[in-house]
Amino acid sequence: MPELDARAARRRFDRAAAGYARAARLEAEVGSRMLERLDYVRLDPARILDAGSGPSPQATWLARRYPRAQLVALDFSLPMLERARGARGWIARLRGKEPLAVCAALERLPLAAGSIGLAWSNMALHWASDPGAALAELQRVLEVGGLLMFSTVGPDTLKELREAAGASRVHRFADMHDVGDALVAAGFSTPVMDMETITLNYPSSGGVLADLRASGQTLARRDRARGLAGRRLRERLERAGASASIEVVYGHAWKGEPRRAADGRAIVRFDRGTVPGAAKLC
Repeated sequence: MPELDARAARRRFDRAAAGYARAARLEAEVGSRMLERLDYVRLDPARILDAGSGPSPQATWLARRYPRAQLVALDFSLPMLERARGARGWIARLRGKEPLAVCAALERLPLAAGSIGLAWSNMALHWASDPGAALAELQRVLEVGGLLMFSTVGPDTLKELREAAGASRVHRFADMHDVGDALVAAGFSTPVMDMETITLNYPSSGGVLADLRASGQTLARRDRARGLAGRRLRERLERAGASASIEVVYGHAWKGEPRRAADGRAIVRFDRGTVPGAAKLC
C-alpha cells in the first residue's frame, strides 16, 4: 500500500474540523449502522475508546447504551477534539458525561495495557499510517475479553474517481480478507468480517469532491504529485463527481487469553484436574 503522509493528513483534518460534521454524511450513516450491531453483543465495559473519533458523533449514543462506562475520545487532530468538546457544551461537563479527550495517533496509544473494555473505531483505520501497528496497539490496550468493533473502507471505494483521475491520485485501501489476516496477526481471536457497498449520489457534478474537501479527506499519499492539477484533469474530476461507490468493511474481534508471556515464553493453561499424565486419585 502507498505510504500515508500522516502530517499532511492531520493538517487536512485540522483545517476541516469546523465543517466536518456537515460534510461527513457517510461516516455518520456507517456509525449508526455500527451502533445497531451492538444490539447483538453482550458487553458491559468500564471504559470505551473511540479510536479516531473526530468530533465523536457517536459519543452520545455510546454513553446512553453504556451509562456506567467512561468514554475516551482519541484523535490525531486537536481541532477535531476541541470541536467535539464545544458541541457537547457545559451541561454535559456539569453532569460528568464529558469524554476524556486524548490527542494521539492510533499507532501509539498513550493508554495502559488492558485498560479498555470496548474499542470503537468508525471509518478511521484507513487513515492510520501503519494499520497493522494500529491494530496491535488496540489489541494491547484491550482487557482480556474486550471487544474491538470497527469500520473502514475497501479497495473498490471511490472507483469512479480513480478511473477519472488515475490510480496515483486516489488512495488505495486494503482488502477485507487482508484486514482479517491483520487482526489475527495482531493477536485478536475469532475475527468476523463483512462488507457492503454504499453509493452516494449528488444532484450535480463535483458533489463528491466538495464533500471530500470539506471533510478533510483528500489525497495524503507520500508519493502524491505536488503540482497543481491541469485544466483537463479538473474537468474529468468534476464530471466524475456526481456519484461515488464506497466499499464499507465492518469487523469485530475479541481479545483472548494471552498465549505468550512478556519474555516470549509460551503460556500453557490446564483446567484443574486435567493435567496430562496425572494419575487420578480415588
